[in-house]
Amino acid sequence: MSTAPESNQETVVMKFGGSSVADPDKIRQVARRLVDARERGVRVVATVSAMGDTTDTLLELAGAISPHPHPRELDMLLSTGERISCALVAMAVHDLGHEAVSFTGSQAGIITDPVHTKAKIREITPFRVVEALDEGRIVLVAGFQGFSRDTMDVTTLGRGGTDATAVALAAALGATCEIYSDVPGVFTADPRIVADARKLAVVSYEEMLEMAASGAKVLMLRAVELARGQRVPIHARSTFSDEEGTRIEDAEGMEQAIVSAVTHSEDEVVFALRAVPDRPGSAAAIFDAVAAAHVNVDTILQNVGHGSAELSFSVPHEDVPAARRALEHAQESIGAIKIEEIADLGKVSLVGAGMRSHPGVAARMFRTLADEQINLRLISTSPIKVSCLIPRLHVEQAVRALHEAFGLGEQ
Repeated sequence: MSTAPESNQETVVMKFGGSSVADPDKIRQVARRLVDARERGVRVVATVSAMGDTTDTLLELAGAISPHPHPRELDMLLSTGERISCALVAMAVHDLGHEAVSFTGSQAGIITDPVHTKAKIREITPFRVVEALDEGRIVLVAGFQGFSRDTMDVTTLGRGGTDATAVALAAALGATCEIYSDVPGVFTADPRIVADARKLAVVSYEEMLEMAASGAKVLMLRAVELARGQRVPIHARSTFSDEEGTRIEDAEGMEQAIVSAVTHSEDEVVFALRAVPDRPGSAAAIFDAVAAAHVNVDTILQNVGHGSAELSFSVPHEDVPAARRALEHAQESIGAIKIEEIADLGKVSLVGAGMRSHPGVAARMFRTLADEQINLRLISTSPIKVSCLIPRLHVEQAVRALHEAFGLGEQ
């Protein structure tokens, strides 16, 4: 990651999600936050998402034009939403008597690989950003997008990509990072489901990675990976209040909870593959094809018997079309297999750094779900996480039961 010249002044990168800039009044409120920070003597960079549901609207428009929009042109289309937001916030800052300038991802020096719709940031060369900061300006950078030197094309970073933009900019500028959204931090469970869910004051990078991977929507998974790798502390907080949020940082040496949170997602689709040849290379051919299609695979389960194997894996709903195409391609080398899609599942997970030294968490989780008459379809674990795929209609019931069983609402 490229770095900028050092400055004696503190620099902060402030990211605002789509709900934070959904209308003119909210845009003016964001501008006021930026100006307040600048008036405290801080150098301010902001990166903003597209207004409200703009990205979804653009995706629907693309789908109405073409059943399979060309990825390059889709990136050209989707990148416009964040540019609009940036320009509007910059205008609002000017009206408050401060100088501001908006940049596209490419103008800000965000260089990515050439993969359309899911590009990854390779480096940041923020020369124009630093120059504007040195001139005393507030800098607005369009989130979710970058530029590939390989193809000379605009790229986008995938859902939640503005989080990654913010963290990468903070790393390149030696800045702190504040992520603003419509929730005041990271909770022990989704407060819309669990009434007594508690806001967590501090979460380790490791725990936040598992929470993001398991369905927590506060931060994009890749943004947390970047933050951990570059040691960028994050403060996740609300756009609409001044209360302290949740700090995501290196928590080594801290006494960590056995279970910190219950997370969930309701967009899991399982591909169950039957009659897979039981020979070396079959699984590799399948997952090579899936990886080449840039599909994010989560839980994997394989059973072998009588010369063939059964292989199941889960993917996010948005990756289903790409997974289908990948499996068609894989059959060219391994032969025909039977494929079933199971689309009525959700996932519940327990996450906690203290699980390493406290056995019995999984057993207690399974017993709690059994007492609720909830059947488990697939199970996956890591040293600090246990996840279960269950019928989607039972997800909220499972979240509430597990939150109570592990006493997460208690202070």
